[in-house]
Amino acid sequence: MAATTLPGGTFTMAPDLAVTRVGYGCMQLAGPNVFGPPADRAAAVAVLREAIALGITHLDTSDYYGPHVTNQIIREALHPYPDGVHIVTKVGGRRDAEGRWLEAFAPDELRQAVHDNLRNLGLDVLDVVNLRVAGLERPESGSIAAPFTALAEMQQEGLIRHLGVSNVSAEQIAEAQSIAPVVCVQNFYNIANRRDDDLLDSLAGRGIAYVPFLPLGGGFSPLQSTTLDSAAARLGATPLAVALAWLLQRSQNILLISGTSSVAHLRENVAGAGLSLPDDVVGDLNAIGS
Repeated sequence: MAATTLPGGTFTMAPDLAVTRVGYGCMQLAGPNVFGPPADRAAAVAVLREAIALGITHLDTSDYYGPHVTNQIIREALHPYPDGVHIVTKVGGRRDAEGRWLEAFAPDELRQAVHDNLRNLGLDVLDVVNLRVAGLERPESGSIAAPFTALAEMQQEGLIRHLGVSNVSAEQIAEAQSIAPVVCVQNFYNIANRRDDDLLDSLAGRGIAYVPFLPLGGGFSPLQSTTLDSAAARLGATPLAVALAWLLQRSQNILLISGTSSVAHLRENVAGAGLSLPDDVVGDLNAIGS
């Protein structure tokens, strides 16, 4: 399926993997704190179907959302998947019975996670699997060679088409690339938290997608910025729309995966990302994170 009318157009991660730069993050389809079932499963199904109807071809998920719940809803809503729709998932974590987030880096845990994603999504092969490294707003130091090698072996077995990494440093990306090609990097980044500026530009030069998580928060709410408020008022838009548009204009390799459990909010996010920001507004916004 083609989706040329969405803001930002498409980005080609690999010859067989072109996705819309405006994607959809499925995390919020699970229950509170990304644990258990949603209060309204039908509404979750409706959001996914609306994402596809809008032309979105990039869905971001993980089988530890729920756990299992989000992927099962994706399968219920969309399987058999329309041509051109690509699902990107992540491994490296798990949930316990109380909903705590735990590391799961052992080879058998990674293999189980890959098979859980395959089973719950109803797929024979996963388009992209990201290795999610510990930490939230910044990566933890240390080698990722062992877990990434385990994923590369599953790629060779035909269970995974492409590999990515999440919450990583430049050194960890280089280490992963010495083992197998990396098609995308998911890191914490937004208009106020721009520690990755140099890394983002480096990845753009190499044709590697950069996917910011927490694009609208994580220690920063756009509503706390008077500069952002002023820009939004000038443009007749919401601060959230301006923040998304800024990301999309920041670099051609940025892919958005904003999440919501509301069809109305999904439409607003897509429309907001298409806002055209004048150069002087971009300059003012850039100063927020300086």
